[in-house]
Amino acid sequence: MKDSSDRATDNLKSRKNRKTVGVWLFFIFIVVFFVLVSRLMIIAVGKNVKNVNLNSEAQKLYTQTQTLKAKRGTIYDANGSPIAEDTSTYSLYAVLDKSQIGINNKPLYVTNKTKTAKILAKYLPISNKKALQFLTPKKGHPFQVEFGRAGQNISLITKKKIESQHLPGINFIQQQARLYPNGVFSSNLIGVATSQNNKKTGTTNLVGQMGIEKAFNRQLAGQNGYKDAQYDVYGYKLPGKKQKEKPVKNGDNIYTTIDSRIQTLLESEMNSVQSQVHAAGMNAVLMDAKTGKIVAATQRPTFNAATLNGIGNAWTNTLTADTYEPGSTMKIFTLSAAINSGHFHGNDTYQSGQYSIDGKIVPDWDPNGWGYITYNKGFALSSNVAMSHLEQQMGPKTWNKYIHKFGFLKSTNSGLPGELSGRIQFKYPIEQADTSFGQGIEVTTMQMMQALTAVSNNGTMMKPYFISKITDPSSGKIVKQYGQKVLGHPISSATAKKVREHMQDVVYKSYGIGQDYKMKGYRVAAKTGTAQVSNGYGGYASGDDSYLYSVAGMVPANHPKYVMFITMKQPKLTGTKTATQLLAEIFKPVMTRALQNANTKQATVKRQMPSVVYKTTTEAKRILEEKNFDVMSIGTGDTIIKQSPSVGKSIREQKRVFVLTNHGWKMPRIIGWSKNDVETFCHLTGLKLESTGKGYADSQSIAFSTSIKNKQILKVNFE
Repeated sequence: MKDSSDRATDNLKSRKNRKTVGVWLFFIFIVVFFVLVSRLMIIAVGKNVKNVNLNSEAQKLYTQTQTLKAKRGTIYDANGSPIAEDTSTYSLYAVLDKSQIGINNKPLYVTNKTKTAKILAKYLPISNKKALQFLTPKKGHPFQVEFGRAGQNISLITKKKIESQHLPGINFIQQQARLYPNGVFSSNLIGVATSQNNKKTGTTNLVGQMGIEKAFNRQLAGQNGYKDAQYDVYGYKLPGKKQKEKPVKNGDNIYTTIDSRIQTLLESEMNSVQSQVHAAGMNAVLMDAKTGKIVAATQRPTFNAATLNGIGNAWTNTLTADTYEPGSTMKIFTLSAAINSGHFHGNDTYQSGQYSIDGKIVPDWDPNGWGYITYNKGFALSSNVAMSHLEQQMGPKTWNKYIHKFGFLKSTNSGLPGELSGRIQFKYPIEQADTSFGQGIEVTTMQMMQALTAVSNNGTMMKPYFISKITDPSSGKIVKQYGQKVLGHPISSATAKKVREHMQDVVYKSYGIGQDYKMKGYRVAAKTGTAQVSNGYGGYASGDDSYLYSVAGMVPANHPKYVMFITMKQPKLTGTKTATQLLAEIFKPVMTRALQNANTKQATVKRQMPSVVYKTTTEAKRILEEKNFDVMSIGTGDTIIKQSPSVGKSIREQKRVFVLTNHGWKMPRIIGWSKNDVETFCHLTGLKLESTGKGYADSQSIAFSTSIKNKQILKVNFE
């Protein structure tokens, strides 16, 4: 046990130790204090920490950047009506999570799935059953569900209709979208623009995916702007701070050369023929014969630009990005080259049917031929042998020179993405001869349109174009002007006129194979074509449906206003109509409407209407066609019982005349007919006409080829 002196000593040591520790703690505190103060002074003066500028970071903390979205430019038709323009659409989704409760315990999820599905099916392209399937997923318990394509691209009007039903859990997301008000309307040429995310900027923009939308994406897109401003923690703008701003530049507007009235009719006629034959592919282009301006253009398969329905099978713009062997329409250029080079003597004769070149046989489409015939007749009959002789007489060098002069085997530089140049097999004599009738050479539709201008425009070849101008959206000033451009003179004016005369023989000679292209009121120059389709392995496909049929036509023949070129690849022909008749169903109404809109007049010759009543149908047609009338025979009977106009009336060439047979009356296709012709038809057949509008028929209540009877009502709208 320690005594009192020892305890005193221990207390003294303890106090001394505590004092020592306190002194050390004091000095440590002083050192730390000075270090912290020094560091804070350095930061306060330099405003940098580990190479990070605190002033800059503070500004970022209180600075908000607002992106100013550029409006995508509008694409217009030739009359200034929008074909493609910016709009807002909405996507719909449904919240299923029952934990989502709002103010006053209001449910923010779908409470009645059956009722919700029924209402959504009323306003969206979706069935009640399908909508209910989305709302009742079999796997898991998702927070929310979407409705596939049916729940996307919803218009503001539809959105408001759905919102008016006050459905819990149904919500919308606004999106920038592209509006295509015409649906199927030269869709592959115009193209589409869809929303894409920009990872660098975090913004969503419309980007062109095909056609004009893609080719001119930079001009149409414009440039986004931005606005920087500083705000305090409460969201109020800080005073005295300058606002940084980059103004938005909206996209330029593009005006096309497409005539909406003609384009709409062309789409309708293409739909009609495609529904009959289900061709693997079709092309149709109408172009101003003198300038190269494309007035209407479409293809099949195509798609609805408003809904994107069918786009999966129609990504290729076949106007420029598809090549094919043109067949006999190529004979237009073989004849042109032969005449222009002085190697064509139309009245000379040759043995038709078959022709041997270097041990290989060139056959006519009728291998038995027509005996010894003139080259003039050979062209009207579309003789391959005639063209092979012409190629041999010109020589391969001369013929090859003209192929290039007409612009084949090189891009037309249309500006559209993916344009092809074509190709040729031209090494051996048989290959050189094959190209004279359109086999062994691959072309694009745009190349054909370009080459045809040399014939329609009296020797001057024009560049086809489909855009007239690009304008600034703010000022309306023209940024870039497009127009006619001369590419060369492959043939002389005299040659072009002679070629058109021979093309008229195809239509009007009794042996011509293009008589289906006769048009009321206008003289037509045309050339039909049939080509075997490649099988993809260096040979040709076999079978009745393995051909590409085409027609190139110019109207009026003497002074062409329009050129039209149509192709139909591998149609499933039923035997009720020939390929020529089907293509004429597109060619004639579209060409007629274009000429009427342009007020193109044709020099007319008047003739007396003969009497054909009680004559046989065959004889009546022969008599009327010899007078160059457009004969519309109604029925399948063998005897004519009525005619219009009446006997002795003086009428012009190409006028439609009606003859009624003794039985088998069926409804013709009257789209494009004048009101007067429709009234005449109804008077002859006893149909009762109920019409609306004026001008030319664009609808008919009685379907084509349907049997008709007296006093039946026919409803027609005229435009």
